[in-house]
Amino acid sequence: MMDVMSIMLPWFVYILVVATYCGRGAKDIFILGGQSNMAGRGGVINGKWNGIVPPECNPNPSILSLSAKLKWVEAHEPLHSNIDVGKACGIGPGLAFANEVVRRKGGVVGLVPCAVGGTRIEEWKRGSKLYNELVGRSIESVRDGGGRIRALVWYQGESDTVREEDANAYKHRMKNFILNLRSDLHLPSLLVIQVAIASGEGKFIKKVRKAQLGIKLPNVKCVDAKGLHLNLDKLHLTTMSQVHLGIHLAHAYFASNIHHFNYTQLS
Repeated sequence: MMDVMSIMLPWFVYILVVATYCGRGAKDIFILGGQSNMAGRGGVINGKWNGIVPPECNPNPSILSLSAKLKWVEAHEPLHSNIDVGKACGIGPGLAFANEVVRRKGGVVGLVPCAVGGTRIEEWKRGSKLYNELVGRSIESVRDGGGRIRALVWYQGESDTVREEDANAYKHRMKNFILNLRSDLHLPSLLVIQVAIASGEGKFIKKVRKAQLGIKLPNVKCVDAKGLHLNLDKLHLTTMSQVHLGIHLAHAYFASNIHHFNYTQLS
């Protein structure tokens, strides 16, 4: 009996390894875009991250991240360290979001970090460097055919609170950004989950928030960050606020009535 098991075991292990490898390819992919609060400043003190990772943001073999070199790797904090370069990145909402998705749904989640701190929505317009990089990374994330883009998770707007003309134009610019992205990714029903800002670099926070909460495009959901705790800089969310936000973003994803649909994918 022992001899038979010894012969069969390697084949069983081989089948298990193949099944695991193939399963890892079937990813639910989420694009993470915006500015510093999406890139993550939780735990950043005096320009340096304190290295503390809460349990909700722990690495998980089922959560992958598209690296700056366009390779899928196991995701870990700081998620945007090689994307939002030249800045101290800490905890953002991305891994808490992904862990909650995996907890509730299972499977494999692929995150595509694209956020860059200090950027206005005008800097994300079609044809800009940031926009082109976001589109390019999104296309690369599904090039192998092993995943589907499920949503854009977007947290941005703090930099648009400085000048009144930017705040006034925010709604129009954000709508154009969404429509252009859907067109260029050939995903006309792409779910967009945006965060209504809780803080800003300037005094026109209310105007930007009103614009964000007032976007009525189909399949655009809004999660309000108002009331979450801020770091001492009064601009960036604390680590635990980022965790709470990530979980709320996951709940918004599951509450959408299209999260389980199979979208038209890039050819």
